[in-house]
Amino acid sequence: MMTEERSAGAPPEAERRMFLVVVDESEELHVALRFACRRAQRTGGRVALLYVMEPSDFAHWMAVKKVMEEEQRTAAEERLQSLSSMVMEWTGEMPVLFIRDGSRRDELLRLMDEEPAISILVLGAARTPGGPGPLISALTGKYSEALHVPLTIVPGTLSKEEIDALT
Repeated sequence: MMTEERSAGAPPEAERRMFLVVVDESEELHVALRFACRRAQRTGGRVALLYVMEPSDFAHWMAVKKVMEEEQRTAAEERLQSLSSMVMEWTGEMPVLFIRDGSRRDELLRLMDEEPAISILVLGAARTPGGPGPLISALTGKYSEALHVPLTIVPGTLSKEEIDALT
């Protein structure tokens, strides 16, 4: 008889809560990532990272467009590798990685429809007076009905200590 081994208290892989973080170049990404890692660690969940490669404006120069897309793909892989190391350090396991082409908002919503394991979206709010950022504004406004999971907005001003205390 074959039995499945797993650590006490750890849910099976299919039941594990997945905390999705959208990767960009903002400062608040690290705040959202730390929050997601701490929550995943404390609840037996996992972290997933989504990197969306926005389309380039060089459609009329195919050779230039192709080179730019290759460079963008390499940059995406390097960025995800760097962030994966942080997730590994904070949670003890590698994150689930997603790379998509298109609009960040559209690809995020599409991924959340396609991946039932995603149970929480974690985004960091911008530290600027201009608002929380375009993705948060869209998801809390016009596209709020498209969300099928809770959205956690982490203030970009939180320190590591504050995040650790909250999680």
